[in-house]
Amino acid sequence: MTSVLAPTRTDGDPDVSAVVSPRLSTVLAWSYIAVAAIAVAWFAAGPEGLRAPLMLVAIVGGLWAMTHAARRVAVPEHRQPWRLLLYSAWLFFAGIILRAVVPGAGASPPTSMALIPDAFVLPGYVLMGYAFAGMLRRRRAADDDPARVDALLVGLAAAFMCWTYLIAPSMAQTDLTPLRIANSFFPVIDVVLLVLAAQLAISGGARQPALWLLISASVTMFVGDFLFMLRDGALADVPQHAVDVLFMATFLLVGAAGLHPSMRTLTEPQQVVITDLSKIRTVLIALMVVLPTVVTTMVPAGSTLNGVVRAALCVLLILAVFARVVRSNNSRARAEQATRRRATHDALTDLPNREFLAETIETWGDRAAAEQQEISLLFIDLDRFKMVNDHWGHQVGDELLCEVAGRLSAQLRDADLVCRIGGDEFVIALASPSHSALAESLADRVLAEFTYPFELSVGNVVISASIGVAKSLGGAQALELIRDADTAMYKAKGNGRNAYALFDTSLRDEVRDRMNLEQALRRALPHGELAVHYQPIVDLETGELDGFEALMRWQHPTLGAVSPAEFIPVAEETGLIVESGAWLLRESVAQLATWTAERGPGARRLHVSVNVSVRQLRDYALVAVVRDVLTATGLAPEQLWLEITESGVMTDLDTALTTLNQLRGLGITLCIDDFGTGYSSLSYLNRLPVGIVKIDQSFVSRVGEEGTDEPIVRAVLAMTRAMNLRVVAEGVETEPQRDWLREQGCDLAQGWLYGKAELPGNLGAWIHRAAA
Repeated sequence: MTSVLAPTRTDGDPDVSAVVSPRLSTVLAWSYIAVAAIAVAWFAAGPEGLRAPLMLVAIVGGLWAMTHAARRVAVPEHRQPWRLLLYSAWLFFAGIILRAVVPGAGASPPTSMALIPDAFVLPGYVLMGYAFAGMLRRRRAADDDPARVDALLVGLAAAFMCWTYLIAPSMAQTDLTPLRIANSFFPVIDVVLLVLAAQLAISGGARQPALWLLISASVTMFVGDFLFMLRDGALADVPQHAVDVLFMATFLLVGAAGLHPSMRTLTEPQQVVITDLSKIRTVLIALMVVLPTVVTTMVPAGSTLNGVVRAALCVLLILAVFARVVRSNNSRARAEQATRRRATHDALTDLPNREFLAETIETWGDRAAAEQQEISLLFIDLDRFKMVNDHWGHQVGDELLCEVAGRLSAQLRDADLVCRIGGDEFVIALASPSHSALAESLADRVLAEFTYPFELSVGNVVISASIGVAKSLGGAQALELIRDADTAMYKAKGNGRNAYALFDTSLRDEVRDRMNLEQALRRALPHGELAVHYQPIVDLETGELDGFEALMRWQHPTLGAVSPAEFIPVAEETGLIVESGAWLLRESVAQLATWTAERGPGARRLHVSVNVSVRQLRDYALVAVVRDVLTATGLAPEQLWLEITESGVMTDLDTALTTLNQLRGLGITLCIDDFGTGYSSLSYLNRLPVGIVKIDQSFVSRVGEEGTDEPIVRAVLAMTRAMNLRVVAEGVETEPQRDWLREQGCDLAQGWLYGKAELPGNLGAWIHRAAA
């Protein structure tokens, strides 16, 4: 840990106080360890007269360190194991004191008085084991963690050695008493603690200094108890001083483990990472198996009981090794299954992905031809899903995707398949008799399901879907069938969304033609195939030229003149419109600057009107492009008009308003193009910083000579006049239309009555003509 924990208190617990910062704990821990090492060395080799005081100081120091660790170093929610270690240490301390002060309690061989200190020592072992188990439970090792079996191997090997060299020899003595028999089984408790400590050591997770200090304490306690029982059972001449050194080290090591700030990792959840066995761990496992085998071979059993116990322990060792092999194999199989599932399923919705879908279609294809079945795919794309992410964030978008996955799954038969193959794209695969219309029926049900709102964390959300349906009688390639369904889905979107469309081969030809057109369009601008044509815009009252609308045209070397209705949507969708739109803007402004210079200072100032697409409005660089063009050409800002469509603005009104206000701040004029074909709302029109409204030619074509749309146009003119907006009538083709518009007070007009869009070289008459 590198951050300093804020002071924390737990109400109702008098032992809880502020948590010490990791930096201070580290300094304190290493200082304590240094002093403890000196004390142990001095106790082991120093004067005999200082041993008792040093032992007392070491025990008191260890108790203080464990108390400090439980109250100040551990975080409040993870203090229980350290409190248990503290309580066990106090019980051990009580046992040591009683052995020293109660007559006969520390005698060897033991007498009945030894039961008094043992009454404190045995609960101390239990609390220590419970503390180790609590640490393991909090670290949450995986159920198939091989550390469990490896720790059991260590315990069985230790139990074998304890039985062979301690318990069995003790039971073979002639002056054996029940108390000595009971004492000879004390190392079994140490074996259990050693198993828990071994699992802490070799389980996954962080291996910090506190862990190694605690493991060292467990080892010194086990060795100390083993030597103590050898001495107590008169099995070996073990100096009491050697045992005391190990017990003293145990107290100090547990205290040091508690003081170090890494002690918190012993009670925190750890991620278990299964890796290849290290060399040390491999040698340890081999040693645990080989050592009992060697001992069994070299040391005679001596008695039937000894032989039976040793054989049983060896069998348990073999079974443990077998369990480890089985568990390792099962773990690898589960890991392979998990890897396979991750590769074939979507992580968010847990639905199969594109790879699984392709495999399933290939499998079904082999069976479909033989059984006269038809494979159908429903390619489902959520309409305007990006707006959900943009408005509420990706977390809500993920919620919606999961809800959609659940709702689609509920519509299927057991044999059908639903997959998520992209961001907001789902595919339903089903096999049915070739004469049925099951796919169409399912598409209708899915569309009906999307009419009901989805309950999300932000409330109820309604979203529609577009569905493409493709079918195959078997033998079709999976990727081809998915592609065909995808193509049909785009046809459904083109038909207005919230519908389904069936694939036919003509769609494939359309897609091919569109891809060819897109590739050709990418080369059009670098190859000089694009040109700007200008259509005159005339003042209806005076007949004078007021300006031009700049229109992009494409002359392909083999395709010829490509209609704007064909290539502009492709440019919009691919983003090519941003680059080509900027080029159109530069060319148009430069051309108008040239015409302005030709006409001289006394002539009427002309304007040029340039269309701006939705993609350009979303591009924050548009304002800089306009500013740079005006600066480079010296054209007055009011001579530049930028045309925007109603629908283009409304797709993202807030972003559009930001860009439009910045453009208006440059002094240019903004126009609403094709007014009347989109939202035509006074509320939003009043919010937009526009100065010109262009009435769509679909209305203009039906005015004059008592045309059917005259009331609508008359209302638009009255409305715009009230809002101080100028009006341009598009598509004026006849004199009656012109005359009627002039009578109604329309300001400007353009259309074939005045001329089609031409190259600059063909507009000389317009540039230099006098007023009509």
